[in-house]
Amino acid sequence: MIEIYMRNTAKITKYADMFSAMGAEPRLRIMQLLLSAHPDGMVVNEIQAELEIPNSTLSHHLDKLRNEGLIEFQRESTFLRYTANTDALRELLQFLYAECCTRNQAVKPQEIVQIRT
Repeated sequence: MIEIYMRNTAKITKYADMFSAMGAEPRLRIMQLLLSAHPDGMVVNEIQAELEIPNSTLSHHLDKLRNEGLIEFQRESTFLRYTANTDALRELLQFLYAECCTRNQAVKPQEIVQIRT
């Protein structure tokens, strides 16, 4: 029983840290951009040009998102290409979905998931 509690506590702490990382407006905008560019992602200068964030500030925001596992990068020659970590986002959304939409139906799934055709 204590082991399950500790595992849940660790997961909740992890998810809280992920939400906190996205809690700053520039970082949320970065996530939106990277998701819109999925699966190719974007190189740093493309993100910087789109958001008009100074390089040092952008680097700080990217590090925060990367440290929480929300984004990934790979080196391409002298550039870094960033992509959204969709597996981490899926896990985070499943955590919320399980609590709000399946266990007690506080929010109806059809109210949050809309498929556009």
